[in-house]
Formats: sequence, C-alpha cells, structure tokens
Amino acid sequence: MRILDMSHLTILVADPNPYMTKIIRAMLRGFGITRIREASDGAAALEEFKTQSIDIAIFDYALTTLDGIELTELLRADEHSPHRFVPIIMLSAYTEKKRVEASRDAGITEFLRKPLCARDLYLRLVEVIENPREFVQSNHYFGPDRRRSKNNAAYKGPDRRQEFAKIG
Repeated sequence: MRILDMSHLTILVADPNPYMTKIIRAMLRGFGITRIREASDGAAALEEFKTQSIDIAIFDYALTTLDGIELTELLRADEHSPHRFVPIIMLSAYTEKKRVEASRDAGITEFLRKPLCARDLYLRLVEVIENPREFVQSNHYFGPDRRRSKNNAAYKGPDRRQEFAKIG
C-alpha cells in the first residue's frame, strides 16, 4: 500500500459519539494528520466551516441538529462558500441501499460503513486525494460526479446524462 504524506491536511470529524471521534482521531494521527477539528453535531460542524479552512470532512450520517445529509446539502448549495467542493466522507453503521443513495444524492464523495477500520479510512482518504472527482451541476444536484468510470465521455447511449455541466 502506497503511503501518502497527509501532514498538511486539516480534517473535520463530526460524530455525535465521543468515543468514535477519539478512535477516528487516533487513526488520523496514525496517518500523520495532526490538524484535526472536531464537532459533536451538525450545527457545530457548520460553525467549524465558517471559521476554519477544512481540506476533508468526515461526517456521521446520524448527526444531531443537522444530520449528515442536511449538512452536506447546505455545504454544496452555498455558491459563495469556499467549502462547496470539500471532499466529504460519510460514515454510518446503517448501510441500507436507501441511506447510501441518499448520501450520494446529497453530494458526498465517499461512503464508509461503521465499524470502520484504519485501512478502509486510509483508502477513502487516498481516493479523495489522488482521484478527486469532477463536480457536476444540474437542476437537482450539485456535487461530485456520481459516476466512477473514467471513460464515460464516449458513452452515447440512452442513459447519457445531458443535463449535467462539469464544474471545477
């Protein structure tokens, strides 16, 4: 496994469970990340975005005040926010298809199930750093391109999404 220098990153961890936050913080420190911001609910996480420069966000789906979906939608919807394009990794112990799709449709970058292991978290971080997704905008969505295929530009079939405009 390739080792990345992530020491320059500032990561926001938003999770209502202080023990989970402690575990994630320990994992991040193990990856060489020392600039870690924490929030116990969605409103506190939103305040962190107002006062800090965040490189990557890790949100729990079940945040209070604003859940992970609502927080993601707020960040993606603000056209003047410097954090509109921040990679968001959504965590959840509940991985039913509807939750994963709702997270994706809100504009998250990656989804990670709980309980999590250091390897999976590291791989998601590497993915958002080394393979940043283009952002797209339509009438009903703004966020990372939900399609993972690198060769989709040549596709001309009936499922081609004409309404999307590439951003950034």
